Amino acid sequence: QVQLVESGGGLVQAGGSLRLSCAASGSIFALNAMGWYRQAPGKHRELVATDTNGGGTIDADSVKGRFTISRDNAKNTLYLQMNRLKPEDTAVYYCAADITQRISPNQYWGQGTQVTVSS
Repeated sequence: QVQLVESGGGLVQAGGSLRLSCAASGSIFALNAMGWYRQAPGKHRELVATDTNGGGTIDADSVKGRFTISRDNAKNTLYLQMNRLKPEDTAVYYCAADITQRISPNQYWGQGTQVTVSS
């Protein structure tokens, strides 16, 4: 069984910073692409950033220059450093990963972590 556990969310004032973590555990043969998504109330889930194990990409234009994605393969952990946060960054942030347990990869999701940015 594979688990993705996010942490690091919370309440922060506008202009502040948070660092989200996503730790993968369980029976993992290969940890492939990983990514961060977010979903604000009443909105669709949005892709924020991805890491293909060869480099990270910030996919959401609204966070470019403020967010950074990184990964520690030794710890099977993905990070999202969020700086200069804005109220519009308020959302539940989810981690997703393509994980190979035996032969073919499957996509797994974490339970989400709430980020609230006050003005």
